[in-house]
Amino acid sequence: MNQITELDSVERPTLSDEAFQRIATIAKGNWGLHLEENKRPLVTARLSKRVTATGVSSFADYIALIEAGDAAECDHFVSALTTNVTHFFREQHHFDYLAETVAPALQGHRSVRVWSAGCSTGQEPYSIAATLSRALPKASDLRILATDVDQDVLHKAEGGTYPAAEVVFPSPALEAQVFGTKERGPNRSVRPELRSMVTFRRLNLIQPWPVSGAFDAIFCRNVAIYFDKPTQAGLWQRFASHLKPNGHLFIGHSERVEHPETLGLQPAGITLYRKSLALDGGR
Repeated sequence: MNQITELDSVERPTLSDEAFQRIATIAKGNWGLHLEENKRPLVTARLSKRVTATGVSSFADYIALIEAGDAAECDHFVSALTTNVTHFFREQHHFDYLAETVAPALQGHRSVRVWSAGCSTGQEPYSIAATLSRALPKASDLRILATDVDQDVLHKAEGGTYPAAEVVFPSPALEAQVFGTKERGPNRSVRPELRSMVTFRRLNLIQPWPVSGAFDAIFCRNVAIYFDKPTQAGLWQRFASHLKPNGHLFIGHSERVEHPETLGLQPAGITLYRKSLALDGGR
C-alpha cells in the first residue's frame, strides 16, 4: 500500500465535519487507519464514489451502512481509503540484500519462512519468491506467507496473472525470474513454481494474528504510513516478536522504527533491521 496521492474533480456530496470525524473513528477503530484533517478532500473524493455506487443519498446514510457492518461495503470502504501502488522488485536494494546477505546465512536450513505483510496485488511476495528460489536453489521447504486486509487485491494476487502493460521491472533479467522467457502476450503469468511457494491469506494487522511460528524475514513496506505513531510502535513490536534470531524486518522508504534496540532490533541497512541474538539467549 502507499499514500493517497490523487484528487477526483467529479462533483460529489458534501462531507460535513461530523461525518468526517465518524469516518475517521471507524477507520481507526476497525483498521488502524489514521485520517488527519489534511486527508479530508481525498477521503471525500474516494468515498463519494461509494456513496454513488451504493445508491444512498448522503455520507450520513453511507456511514450508517458501514456502522451496520455491511461486510461487502466494509471491504470497499477500506479499499477506497488505501491505495495499492506497487510493482515487482520495488525498492530493489531490499531484494539485493535478501539475496546477498540474508539468503547466504540461511544456506543449509531445513526450512525458510518469510512473511509479506500488506502484500497488495502480489508483486512483493512473488519478487521475494523469485529472489530466494534463485539464491537458495537447494532449499526444500521455502514458504512465503502473503497477507492483506483487502480481499479484492488478494484475489488478483492469488491468480498470479497481470496485464502486460502493468508489468514493470528494474531489468529484463528480473522479469525473466518471475515470468520466465516466454514471448510476451496481453497477460503475463507468474511461474508456477513461484506461485506454489506463496500462500495468500486475509489479515487485519491491528487485530489478533492467527500466525504460528517465527519468520526469517518479514516485509511490511508502505503499510505503517497509514497508522499513527502508537499503532506503528505496537506493530513493530509485534513483528519483532515474530522474527527468528537474526531474522530481518524490511519496512518502507518513508517509515522508521523508533528506538529499535528496545525491541531487540539493530539497523542493518536502509529501512531494514536485524533481530539481535541477545534477547533470545542465542536460540
